[in-house]
Amino acid sequence: MTSNYRTTSTGSTGSHGLRTGAALGGLFAGIGLAAAFFYVRGKTKQAERDNPPQGKFVEVDGVRLHYLERGAGPTLVLLHGNGVYSKDFETSGLLQQAAEHYRVIAFDRPGFGYSERPRSTVWTPEKQAALLHQALAQIGVESAIVLGHSWGTMVALAMGLQQPDFVRGLVLLSGYYYPSMRLEVAALSPPAIPVVGDLMRYTVSPLLTRLMWPALTRRTFAPMPVSQRFDAFPIWMALRPKQLRASAAETALMVPAALSLSKRYAELTVPAIIVAGTRDKIVDPGHNSERLYERLPDSQLQLTPGVGHMTHYAHPEKVMAAIDEIAAHVGEPVHMRTPEAEALARASESGV
Repeated sequence: MTSNYRTTSTGSTGSHGLRTGAALGGLFAGIGLAAAFFYVRGKTKQAERDNPPQGKFVEVDGVRLHYLERGAGPTLVLLHGNGVYSKDFETSGLLQQAAEHYRVIAFDRPGFGYSERPRSTVWTPEKQAALLHQALAQIGVESAIVLGHSWGTMVALAMGLQQPDFVRGLVLLSGYYYPSMRLEVAALSPPAIPVVGDLMRYTVSPLLTRLMWPALTRRTFAPMPVSQRFDAFPIWMALRPKQLRASAAETALMVPAALSLSKRYAELTVPAIIVAGTRDKIVDPGHNSERLYERLPDSQLQLTPGVGHMTHYAHPEKVMAAIDEIAAHVGEPVHMRTPEAEALARASESGV
């Protein structure tokens, strides 16, 4: 009897110890999440204080969009990639260069920067293109050349398909156009999941992403070093919970979005210049840019040797030349053309 009693007592003590350990573990985890929450909230507020909106706002169908507008001339619309916002075109220097000869409008796409992204909508390239076209019409734009980088190229292509009379030409930088296996989808999509993802975005996800940021940027710029101009990009603006949700959602959407959009490329009538780095580690240029060039009858392919994903940082002058070439191709008024575009137009007219 005594022996049995002792055995039972020991088992009960062990179970009690496990429960106590679990309770303490839960308590410490809760304290850690609370600390992470307050730290992320503080960094988010600081980032927004240090980087207030620098542009204008327009509201379309209840969605408030932020955009930068610079310069005068033919309208050029800039659509950024995933993970950044319109500031990326400013830190690269492309926005300032383009504004010397064009009316440049650089949107924060839905959910990025200071633009809203209602959860009631699945923000496919087609949905974004329709929204941005309405925004452009509302601010008085009748036609535009549209440039997209990375994820933004799918939005640019969708706009070209939807509004061929509005989109005069496309410049597509380092785009993802055809579905493929993407290992990062499973790793980077969870912050978009309701409830669990919300908890992650306000606590651990910004901290983990901040730790990974140097490696991520090196891979994005590789094989070239990370541009010193990118040092001016405000990291914590990209790590805010609302932007992490947009980034995660677009990561999850990229494969089905490319699959859906690629079925319609043959319908595109808008002229396009496709620009890509031959050493891009984010998007395979052979599977994407070269393949798209073969599909589009009115297109040019410009591959840049030794360049990775960030073509607008590596050679902004080449991107500007592509913009000017499209402007000349679609016949912008002569007095509005840059000298480069005018030279291209004269060469085209003389049959050179």
